[in-house]
Amino acid sequence: MADDVLSYSQPGRFTSLDAMQLELIEGLPDDPVGICGVAQGLVIQPHDAAASGIGDDRLAEKDIRPANKLIAVLTELDPSPLHHARTPDRRVVGTCRHFTMLACAFLRARGIPARARCGFGTYFREGHGFDHWITEYWDTDDRRWVRVDTEHLGKGYVDHLEDLAPGEFLTGGEAWTRYRAGLVDGQRFGVPGTDHAWGPAEISANAVRDLAALCNREMLPWDEWGRMTAAFEGKTGHDYDQLIDTLADTCGKDDAQALAVLFSHEDLAVPDHMLR
Repeated sequence: MADDVLSYSQPGRFTSLDAMQLELIEGLPDDPVGICGVAQGLVIQPHDAAASGIGDDRLAEKDIRPANKLIAVLTELDPSPLHHARTPDRRVVGTCRHFTMLACAFLRARGIPARARCGFGTYFREGHGFDHWITEYWDTDDRRWVRVDTEHLGKGYVDHLEDLAPGEFLTGGEAWTRYRAGLVDGQRFGVPGTDHAWGPAEISANAVRDLAALCNREMLPWDEWGRMTAAFEGKTGHDYDQLIDTLADTCGKDDAQALAVLFSHEDLAVPDHMLR
């Protein structure tokens, strides 16, 4: 296994589990997709939380970044082993990113190379790309990264949510490359339920978030840093577009050293105060 792949088998800043939490995952399935599926019984989306009677005082759980803090909330609500699905009121409130983070933490704890990817699902509405996060794990037999829609496993959006086909999910960089080539309508990529988070600026923002995730900084879907906010305000230009071109190309090549160098760029590096 190449060193670049092997590095994703080690817990990162947001995917490390505490010693007592490791005991809680002993009953998880052995197969990677089964491990991803466990997260479905642990996280609940904010709109589903409200419908289930979960109070507004718990909505702040969606702002938790580290997996061990997510699990701390879960075990306070229900101390059962984590392969036991919780009732809706005992799940942590989160988004697609949180489903993905828990799956990555579990997979890495088992020594399985895994990483979060930020981008867009193209199967929710025809002709559109909806903001989304998925899990990748390394298949040692096929020697490839397998993309799993952790949140929606078994929901039938496409034939194989446990092994997404090319184009069904686009990373931020992949969507940016297609937008720049005129292959997709950038205005149809964004965050459902919002007015502002659509268009090329949202694509470039997810490209930056995906770079951060590849460098083990899996940020929240609404985190903004560098020139993201300026892009949403229409205050960036050709130079920033070219930087995102470079980012998209680098993320596609999967070279850990090149990713690390690019991630040190002042417009792309995550500020220390956000790494909590």
